[in-house]
Amino acid sequence: MAKIKLEYIWLDGYFPTQNMRSKTKVEEHENFKGTLEELGMWSFDGSSTRQAEGGSSDCLLKPVAIYPDPDRINGYLVMNEVLNADGTPHVSNGRATIDDDDNDFWFGFEQEYFIMDTKTQLPLGFPIGGYPAPQGMYYCSVGGLHTHGRALVEEHANLCIDAGLNFEGINQEVASGQWEFQLFAKGAKKAGDEIWIARYLLDRLTEKYGYYIEYHPKPLGKDMDWNGSGMHANFSNEVLRTCGDKETYAKICEAFRPVVKEHIEVYGEFNDQRLTGLHETAAITDFSWGVSDRGASIRIPIIVVEKGWKGWLEDRRPASNGDPYKIAGRIIKTVKSADIS
Repeated sequence: MAKIKLEYIWLDGYFPTQNMRSKTKVEEHENFKGTLEELGMWSFDGSSTRQAEGGSSDCLLKPVAIYPDPDRINGYLVMNEVLNADGTPHVSNGRATIDDDDNDFWFGFEQEYFIMDTKTQLPLGFPIGGYPAPQGMYYCSVGGLHTHGRALVEEHANLCIDAGLNFEGINQEVASGQWEFQLFAKGAKKAGDEIWIARYLLDRLTEKYGYYIEYHPKPLGKDMDWNGSGMHANFSNEVLRTCGDKETYAKICEAFRPVVKEHIEVYGEFNDQRLTGLHETAAITDFSWGVSDRGASIRIPIIVVEKGWKGWLEDRRPASNGDPYKIAGRIIKTVKSADIS
């Protein structure tokens, strides 16, 4: 028999930006294989996470994904949905609203973020009381003059890979101390699970560096001439991957036009500070789509055209602090509403 450390992770009830919570359950197992079938439900005090009242505070944790914990001996990371005491999905449970049980939808998320120094409360590379050199030399840079935080970023990449996430890459972004990682999954729920596990590993890692991660889409203020942070959502279904038809792509893109408000509502808090029409964004009040247009709301990658209109779309509007479950759920609902008959 071995002692197994299970880190149960869930999203709290703060609105509109949820936070990760976690606690460790130690169990004895013989020949533990790391499968969902070996895990049991658990509970927590929902009155401490804005998910229940004190007089009836129990909420349930339903394991939905499990990954090896690369930083613990005999450890596993367990992503959970939050349920009410009667077993129904809690109102804060965005994962339960995703209509993709057949995994027809594939998602690739590009998670941008700022690494912040806990002492200065500023992004890495920012001096106290001033500013670093203007943006331009930081994007995909190398060398100590413009590159800040690489040790943490490289360690995070290794942790994600060791955990079995489908981790696809890293790069420094346009602003000083700003980075990005990319994840891809076949299935919207799995894509959301892996973003949240990757965020968990990143946030936990900062504890030993004296840093913290800022997911606010415009942490330096809306009037500062620095790029904000997004979480571009690349998505496809069988139709987009195989149709070979420009008109079908146009119809799917146009399906997003009448529901701009509904998308923005779940694309992240403070996104109005980022979606200004500047810094490679479309204005939050507008909607547009185009081939290879990084200033559009939805971009059709040039490779899609080159492959005869077979591939995917990129929604560039989601903010870095958005919930990938809710973002994916809303995109799926809109794509399924398109009249492509």
